[in-house]
Amino acid sequence: MSALATWNREARIRRATPADAADIAEVLRQSFVEFEPWYTPKGFAATTPDEHAVKRRMDEGPIWVALWGDSIVGTAAAVFNGEKGLYVRGIAVIPSARGRGLAESLLNELQTFARSSGYQRLSLTTTPFLSSAIRLYERFGFLRVPDGADDLFGTPLLTMAKDLSH
Repeated sequence: MSALATWNREARIRRATPADAADIAEVLRQSFVEFEPWYTPKGFAATTPDEHAVKRRMDEGPIWVALWGDSIVGTAAAVFNGEKGLYVRGIAVIPSARGRGLAESLLNELQTFARSSGYQRLSLTTTPFLSSAIRLYERFGFLRVPDGADDLFGTPLLTMAKDLSH
């Protein structure tokens, strides 16, 4: 059996609980620390919230985690964005777990949730220097759109969206 097949068999996605908040905060920190020089200090802090901020985010919408064995190695969150839209944020996979389809699995889980909840649009913002993430979002059907924020505390952003209405 290939290493990827073994990984996929061992990996799973589930909804996060408040008990996961510290691990989620650590995944976000590990996932983005290599890009910290391109963020403003406030932009990086917003991208890598601490445990308490992660718990507050759980009140704003669902969060999922990707697990390998008992370890949380990835995460994705959603924020309710009006009646028809769901805003995706905090998609992250730790560097040692990248390239194994976990981010795509998290996006699939989020999209399934959005469709079953009646949402017609997914949107997200990302930074132009996260080129691997942008390629993933484009493969997943997200398109760049002109609406949305253009910076996060001085860190440049671009907005992407995916229509789920058909």
